[in-house]
Amino acid sequence: MASRTAAAARRSTWRSFCPSSLRLSAGSSRLCSSKQATQKDKPRSTYRPEPSSTHDWVGPPNSLSNIRPIIYHIPENETELEKRLRNLRQDTEDWNHNFWAKQNITFSKEKEAFIISQLKAKGLTLRDQDGRRRSLNSEEMATFYKSFLDKNRVRHANYNKEWYRRNFTITLLLARVTLNSMWRTVTERQSSKNNGTPTS
Repeated sequence: MASRTAAAARRSTWRSFCPSSLRLSAGSSRLCSSKQATQKDKPRSTYRPEPSSTHDWVGPPNSLSNIRPIIYHIPENETELEKRLRNLRQDTEDWNHNFWAKQNITFSKEKEAFIISQLKAKGLTLRDQDGRRRSLNSEEMATFYKSFLDKNRVRHANYNKEWYRRNFTITLLLARVTLNSMWRTVTERQSSKNNGTPTS
């Protein structure tokens, strides 16, 4: 009974969305699509729903990267172009998650080391006599934040370039998929009219 309750609780953190709501913007591509994603990213989540044929799944933010994983739906008659788009979104999701997970871990470690070093320079321990954690004031922390940003400036610039490149490619593929879908709909309707078959 307890295991069923736990499983239900995990499922409740995932939300199902109509795919059209996530296809409007390339910026929404913090993705995760297909069965490959469910197998590849198991360490990121203990529970991942199976891909749907009609809806996308959006999960809770990852504890390291703070990025919400998305399992994109797999259409029953997925074209090669749609598959290419889905795979690119998945690859971008993995790349984006890995970058921010590593960056956030590095930030936390360096921040902690900075605080300890500053307290040590003052002759203080990390915790006071009552066991409460000591902290630095905003001006002292501003020194660390500026130093961290300066040290990672090139890395962040390279990330931004790659992010824009990937999203530009995703946008182009998305436009092609949309146009192909519209053209297929038009031709099917035209074919039905010529054959005298009513369309839905």
